[in-house]
Amino acid sequence: MDKWFNVGKIVNTHGIKGEVRVVSRTDFAEERYKPGSKLYLFLPKEKEPLELTVKAHRQHKNFDLLQFEGYGNINDVEKFREGILKVHESQLGELEEDEFYFHEIIGCNVMTTEGEEIGKVTEILTPGANDVWVVKGKGGKEYLIPYIAHVVLKVDVKEKTVIIDPMEGLLS
Repeated sequence: MDKWFNVGKIVNTHGIKGEVRVVSRTDFAEERYKPGSKLYLFLPKEKEPLELTVKAHRQHKNFDLLQFEGYGNINDVEKFREGILKVHESQLGELEEDEFYFHEIIGCNVMTTEGEEIGKVTEILTPGANDVWVVKGKGGKEYLIPYIAHVVLKVDVKEKTVIIDPMEGLLS
């Protein structure tokens, strides 16, 4: 069975030249959206995904704007609205040591070096300098864990565990 990974959702069109507004869900936007990249559009009422080739990419406000080869005006892309852009698992590249795909981290159990269970990673934020992992603890409390070397000590994606050494005030 094929495995597909979500890289974004088309939420609207932009302008009249065939650009679409995408809420990105990928950890590697520059790589995924570079011209020539293949993306697969899954539409709610279609059985088969539509293969698209990225023609242009730029960022505007909080969105990624994409234009696809062969779709040069707004009328061509209007039907793409609410579609989900995905990549096939065969398109996932090899990562450097200590690099992970979002889907590998989300769902991991987070524990301190003392063995105290904090919760599960539910989301990953990308505010700038480093990623921030949102961890939902017991009772629904959320913790924001910065993905930096002296806080996140060990990640085991096979065992779905993360060991952290929380700096003062991080878990209060």
